[in-house]
This record gives sequence, structure tokens and C-alpha cells, in this order.
Amino acid sequence: MPSNTRTVLIVDDSATMRKMVAATLRPIKNVQPIEAANGLEAIERLALMKVDLLVLDLNMPEMHGLEVVAFVRQHQAFREIPIIVLTTRSDEASTQAVLAAGASVYLNKPFDPATLAQHARRLLNVP
Repeated sequence: MPSNTRTVLIVDDSATMRKMVAATLRPIKNVQPIEAANGLEAIERLALMKVDLLVLDLNMPEMHGLEVVAFVRQHQAFREIPIIVLTTRSDEASTQAVLAAGASVYLNKPFDPATLAQHARRLLNVP
């Protein structure tokens, strides 16, 4: 991959949702989406490669999305990675817990592709 390529790790237990998010982000110049099916797989990917943005579901098997946010924020190597949480949970308590844990953006499903792309561009600092 060229050095200016930005890697976006999409973490969701729904393969369809991962594909929809990847399709939304792929048109952004120099963005390379990669996928993980759960939180544990996401942490493995983080350990193996440089990730520039995390797009994360909350309700997943193996490891809840909130646990992934906490893990990322507690480890020096990953602390600066921006995190977009994309979830069906729309209650205020979930929103506050996730943002307090360190997520950058909280979006609800079904998501607006233009809004997701706009946040991704801003967090990746790309046009």
C-alpha cells in the first residue's frame, strides 16, 4: 500500500453491514477498508497492522464494542486512533457511556452514508 493510504478497520458481526460501510468509505481517496467480525478479531488486527480509523459496532459476540473502545484508549500504541461507533443502540445512556469511554463519533443504524463519509474524512484529515 502507498504510504498515504489510510486503513479503516470496520468491526461488525454482520457481514452485510461491514460491506455497506466499506462501500461507503471506499470512494474516499487513499482509504483501504479492512474488516473484523468481532472485538477480539479487531484487537488482533490492531496488533498486526497500522489502523488510521476504527468503525465499530457495539453489540457483538466475543467482545462488546465498549470493551474495544476501552482497550484502544488504554494502550499507548492505539490511543490516538479515532473511533466511530455505529450501532442500533440509540438510548442516551449508551451514547454517553461510549463517548465517555473515548469514542470520537456516535452514529445510529441505519446510517446515512454521506454523514458517515463526512465524519471519516474529517477524522482521517482527507478531502
